[in-house]
Amino acid sequence: MILGEHSAPPYLYRRGASALIVSMPHVGTYVPASIGRAMADVAAQRPDTDWHLPRLYDFLDALGATVIAATHSRYVIDLNRPPDNTNLYPDQDTTGLCPVDTFDKRALYRDAAPGEAQIAQRIERYWKPYHRRLAAEIARVKGEHGRAILWDAHSIVSVAPRFFAGRLPDFNLGTAGGTSCAPELARRLLAVASRDPAFSAVLDGRFKGGHITRRHGDPASGMHAVQMEMAEVVYMDERPPYPFRGDLAARVRPILREMLEISLHWAE
Repeated sequence: MILGEHSAPPYLYRRGASALIVSMPHVGTYVPASIGRAMADVAAQRPDTDWHLPRLYDFLDALGATVIAATHSRYVIDLNRPPDNTNLYPDQDTTGLCPVDTFDKRALYRDAAPGEAQIAQRIERYWKPYHRRLAAEIARVKGEHGRAILWDAHSIVSVAPRFFAGRLPDFNLGTAGGTSCAPELARRLLAVASRDPAFSAVLDGRFKGGHITRRHGDPASGMHAVQMEMAEVVYMDERPPYPFRGDLAARVRPILREMLEISLHWAE
């Protein structure tokens, strides 16, 4: 949806009382008119959105989680990239801080891509407010509980040859190669994700965690950060208009909830 220039804040926020913080940096679909006018038609469908995650994670209030969810599309700016646009996966293809193409390499802009001044403006307007809030909530939660769990929630199409070969595992846990959370916690989470033979799971495979996980994970200080990248096919249809599948989600939710409950117990 393309609305007026100031119709949406950079993020939505719900404060919780527990040690759990859930970040959803790619669920937004809003594109300001000044940016949308320059975009190609493919951008209107937002094919690379992390669709329906707030609905899938509808149990977060019951866990007392603090939730921070982006409102703007990742096509405006990718909140899970560092502001200097460093490639977090060296020697592998990836999209940038302000993407210029879709996951299947269709151009997002009809003419010129955003220049340095436009990117800097987007960092100030959208990237920095999200990350200031996230950092503030981490500090608050650690102050209240002594520890904090940051769960960075994502999803992606199950087949994306640009980024990985074949079919992506259903649950992809990322801990920055074992550095962003306690290894024992990661093992317990993987065990839950792997229990049902109907689902596949991997730890620190193709998706090891983006900027948010790597920036904030510091288990020595009690800050445990985990990225969950799910194959969208396990809870929705991957073709437009990308409908949510309640029948599929009913099998996935208990697994996600158990992983988050284990994480909360770890933080006690």
